[in-house]
Amino acid sequence: MAVRHRLIRVPPSAVWDVLADGRRYAEWVVGTSESHPVRGQWPRTGAAIHYEVRLGPVCLENETVVRHCEEGTRLELEANAGVLGTARIAIELRPWGEHCLVIVDEHPLMGAGGRLHNVGFEALIQLRHRAMLTRLARLCEAEAGQAGDTRRALGQVTVASDADGGRDA
Repeated sequence: MAVRHRLIRVPPSAVWDVLADGRRYAEWVVGTSESHPVRGQWPRTGAAIHYEVRLGPVCLENETVVRHCEEGTRLELEANAGVLGTARIAIELRPWGEHCLVIVDEHPLMGAGGRLHNVGFEALIQLRHRAMLTRLARLCEAEAGQAGDTRRALGQVTVASDADGGRDA
């Protein structure tokens, strides 16, 4: 089971805003392009989005269905990768101070992906998750910056000074 986490320097609500927009799936999910909702109201349970996966000249058309949704905190998806089978992807958002800890847990459910699942396959999923969470973080943090977010970078501390009433350390 591939589990990976990333601290994103925005509140959980900002991350949820991106996850809750099915048209933006291809912006943060590695390997996908051209996503759009096809059924239901994303991200409600039962809703689905369609997207393409391009592997050189080959274009695979796939669908992801919401299997469970706890608005603002948890999204569980079933990704159908055609001949490769299906995978369960759970995304959990946890408040971490004023930021968001995102935890992604993915494992194959049915089809060839489940039968071929091994340590090497697991390593590939980990690399994909690292890239996916990096994309999600950049997207969310860039949007927060465009909205006028003036939060300091992680690790930056403000200390008092008699001369100017406060300065960054």
